[in-house]
Amino acid sequence: MHLAGRDAADLVFTTLTGQPLRNRNARRAWFDRAAEAIGEPDLTPHGLRHTAASLAVSAGANVKAVQRMLGHASAAMTLDRYADLFDDDLDAVADRLDAVARAAGVYPLCTGADVVPLPTILEVARGQ
Repeated sequence: MHLAGRDAADLVFTTLTGQPLRNRNARRAWFDRAAEAIGEPDLTPHGLRHTAASLAVSAGANVKAVQRMLGHASAAMTLDRYADLFDDDLDAVADRLDAVARAAGVYPLCTGADVVPLPTILEVARGQ
């Protein structure tokens, strides 16, 4: 609705005087007061961006989707900046791969031996 009748190059969000909305003037004009009002005085736009990336990764978004969402030039840039978010998913990926392999009967076909459970990455890191 807000975009109806607008040119593709028109600004969607502007200052009260129609200027481009920039971090400095948005923070001064309303963001910092809004963050204070919800009891989060240290909240920043970058913090919201990081939260959006975290939620996308946790929801299973692929790195290319997160790259496009954040406007990064490459998936490598996204991984360099947010690699810590993807590390938490390693055990979940291993569990899903294991479930698929078991369902497909891959283990007996590959080895002909009993499957021996290995410790997870977290168990190894904790010395268990």
